[in-house]
Amino acid sequence: MPAVDNRRAVWILHYACAPIIGGVEGIMSEHARVLAAHGHLPRLVAGRGAPAILVPEIDSRHPDVLAVQAALDAGQVPAAFAPLRARIRAALGARLAAEPAGVVIVHNAFTLHKNLALTAALADLAAAGTARCVAWCHDLAWTNPLYQAALHPGPPWDLLRTPLPGVQYVAISEERQGELAGLFGWSRAQVRRVPNGIDPVRFLGASPAMAQVLERLAWRERDPVLLAPVRMTRRKNLELAIATVAALRDAGRRPLLLITGPPGPHNPRQDYAEFLAAERHRRGLDAEVVFLAQEPWLPDGVDDALMAELYRWADALLFPTLQEGFGLPMLEAGLARLPIFCTDLPVLRETGGPDVHYLAPETPPAAIAAAIQGVLEGPGAPALRRRVLRDYNWESIYRTGLQPLVGD
Repeated sequence: MPAVDNRRAVWILHYACAPIIGGVEGIMSEHARVLAAHGHLPRLVAGRGAPAILVPEIDSRHPDVLAVQAALDAGQVPAAFAPLRARIRAALGARLAAEPAGVVIVHNAFTLHKNLALTAALADLAAAGTARCVAWCHDLAWTNPLYQAALHPGPPWDLLRTPLPGVQYVAISEERQGELAGLFGWSRAQVRRVPNGIDPVRFLGASPAMAQVLERLAWRERDPVLLAPVRMTRRKNLELAIATVAALRDAGRRPLLLITGPPGPHNPRQDYAEFLAAERHRRGLDAEVVFLAQEPWLPDGVDDALMAELYRWADALLFPTLQEGFGLPMLEAGLARLPIFCTDLPVLRETGGPDVHYLAPETPPAAIAAAIQGVLEGPGAPALRRRVLRDYNWESIYRTGLQPLVGD
């Protein structure tokens, strides 16, 4: 007999839906994607937009909704409000009966006044136990001065400032968490905070090869990721880069060093590459120092396209070379806006000018590690970038925020 699928759908509901980056519509799509990746059955439900299940009266721009809302904004509850509420309740109830949902994540409709008939219908379903609702609060009408003219005492406007039975409230930021707690007379702890997030791969772009690098090397958990885009030749001084990674690890970080090039093409012996591999192993850094050109799971090595992606994704360029004729990696890192840590050589100063972090050739690895940490942890784009990758990716948000709401 085939296995029985006991999973229940997770509804993600908003006025409209569109698979775009940014905005509530984009958040809906990201919720659906990460929930599906973890074995849930997400269902986008909206009044308009693909690929949602459409219930037209949910749409804040539906003609019947617009007519009712115009009267409500003027302080009148029109006769059409109750029938519209009942229609929405019946339509949603029928779909819930056809495919029961473990939870209905409602974006904004419990705290925003754009379709109060929808708010009232959802309140009815939650109170009746028909649906376990999560009110995902991006915006609050009652705390926004811009909306005060459209709000009035009594029902149905009071639904937006009243904690409703059967509804769990989630705020996307500390500010919204404080506003909602104040509105309800709650403590902050009674409002769960789950931030919005971003899919770094979708935003920055990643080819299949780069996606494989990100996955295999647990990129999101690494801090920092250092790029050494050079061949394995003695003058590149890569043993100092490896020692620096050891110092970062000993300082409590989870570093990753990517050495992209193979051994030098003019050196038939590979004794330096073997020395580097032995040094990596001696220091216990087999998982922290990666020779990309020698990885069997990357049979094509690092071509120009993948190299450009590595620059986009890395945190810094580490270039401890002892001799250079020019220093092209510094130009590439500059275009990718990477902080650069390199040996203090006249030719590299010619290329990098005052915009590079120079290191004397005799600088101890611990001092180099401290310099890297100081720059990457200081105020500015590098620190924010690492924090976004670590804390605001959807996998992290699922583990800490979404999973407790929807269950296993």
